[in-house]
Amino acid sequence: MKCSCRLCFSFIICQKRGIFMVKLILKRILQMIPTLLIVVTITFCLTRMLPGDPAVAILGIEATDEDIEALRAEMNLDKSLPEQYVLYLEDLAHGDFGYSYSYRQDVLGLIISRIPNTISLTLVALAIAAVIGTSLGILAAVKQNTIVDYIVMLLALVGVSMPNFWMALMLVLQFSVKMNLLPVMGMGDMSKGIGDVVIHMILPCVCLASTPMATFARTIRSSMVETLSSDYVRCLRARGVREWKVICLHSLKNALPPLVTVLGLQIAGTFTGAIITEGIFSWPGMGTMINTAINNRDYSLIQGAVLFSAIMFVFCNMLVDIAYMILNPKVKGA
Repeated sequence: MKCSCRLCFSFIICQKRGIFMVKLILKRILQMIPTLLIVVTITFCLTRMLPGDPAVAILGIEATDEDIEALRAEMNLDKSLPEQYVLYLEDLAHGDFGYSYSYRQDVLGLIISRIPNTISLTLVALAIAAVIGTSLGILAAVKQNTIVDYIVMLLALVGVSMPNFWMALMLVLQFSVKMNLLPVMGMGDMSKGIGDVVIHMILPCVCLASTPMATFARTIRSSMVETLSSDYVRCLRARGVREWKVICLHSLKNALPPLVTVLGLQIAGTFTGAIITEGIFSWPGMGTMINTAINNRDYSLIQGAVLFSAIMFVFCNMLVDIAYMILNPKVKGA
């Protein structure tokens, strides 16, 4: 009888949490609409403030006036800004992100072809940052107020302070120019084996991982210090539980929720940093595509890339909220 009651109670709790998860997801989706509308509006206004004529940038200075005017009409640039904005919103409502005249391809198809390269770079960088940063943070917490702790925190401070573009240039100068150890251009060729792709990923991934690695180390160190000084950890040690179990199985689990929150912010920061990093390392992803679009005044591609990035950020934040709730059942979404 007791087992049956416990099963019913557990089922009710799981059902309530499932309903709450669905409500949270629906709430985030509804919040996404005004957020994306603001992003679309700001991006539309900023692209129209770019100097130069997009038709001239695409066709070249040798194009005739008739060709330029024809392209302007095709791009709806001969209409007023309010009319252009309304037409753009109508196209988005039908799932049309526009046409890239610089790449001669639909914007959505172009983004889909490039986004895997940027995502792979971002995920590998975040994985490196999470593993190394978390390990260093745990080490600093366990060795609190020792030389090890001071060195780790000093390295974390340097990692947070260094801009991505400076870090990228220093890595290129040291490991590619001076030591000639690692390639610096492109993403490698799968026909030559996975090793060629991995070698090309080292420098851009290390560059992207530097800032989130330092942030993870500082966050987990602060959270672990608080957890290791709690009463239940003292009880575990008094019972003779092995130190590695106290740290890895008990303390780390309770120290993870703040790290999950920081992870959500670092996903956005790393993805944004990839735009600069890809330009330096000639990585064929979203970054190089956006740089080309800005140089060519390709309004549709700029707007589509920014909107797609905003959708990804909102989706990632929603996943982080759900993960935080799973790790910390006491939390209830706002």
